[in-house]
Amino acid sequence: MSNHGGDSKSGGGGGTLSEVYQNSKRLLIKTRDGLERLEKMFESTSSSDLSDSLNRDICQIISLCSNMDSLWRSIPAKSQRDLWKRKVEQVAEEADSLKGSLDKYLSRNQRRVQEAREREELLGRVNGDGSHVLRIFDEEAQAMQSVRNSSTMLEEAYSTGVAILSKYSEQRDHLKRAQRKALDVLNTLGLSNSVLRLIERRNRVDKWIKYAGMIVTIIILIYVWRWTR
Repeated sequence: MSNHGGDSKSGGGGGTLSEVYQNSKRLLIKTRDGLERLEKMFESTSSSDLSDSLNRDICQIISLCSNMDSLWRSIPAKSQRDLWKRKVEQVAEEADSLKGSLDKYLSRNQRRVQEAREREELLGRVNGDGSHVLRIFDEEAQAMQSVRNSSTMLEEAYSTGVAILSKYSEQRDHLKRAQRKALDVLNTLGLSNSVLRLIERRNRVDKWIKYAGMIVTIIILIYVWRWTR
């Protein structure tokens, strides 16, 4: 076994460390290209064959990494050992990344196959009893449209109620300001207490009218909501 750089040889006759490393790099390039082709393929026998081939290549790269791991450890020079250690680790990381990409593709492909099978089963049921299925779909569509219409009506009724309540609030503020002004004027003129009590009673009546209007508005909103359910 040689002690220079990448000339360490595998005990199993697999070549020097440099040769094994070059083989692993060629396989990495081949696997990356194969994955790119695989992503562009539709489901077919050729794509299945290619995925199997890529899986074998990745397994071979991992095996080469195991072989290189034993080879770089036999290099006497520490600087060379550290250099080859980093190289082998990079190859192993790329192999893991390619394995992850292939697994993701196979998972997506399996999901597509399952979805296609479910569509075929659904179409088979439709062809077997088309009118029944179509009637169910039509009823569901009508129900969804009814829900949307009810939701729209409820939103419009709610907006109307909010606007009415806001208007009542504005009117209440106006009445309060008018009351204060009237009281100031009456106090200035020195009107009698009976007149002031009359004004206060009128204000209470206006307040009850306002509350009654709010209650009626709320009852209308509740009725509209229950009617649209």
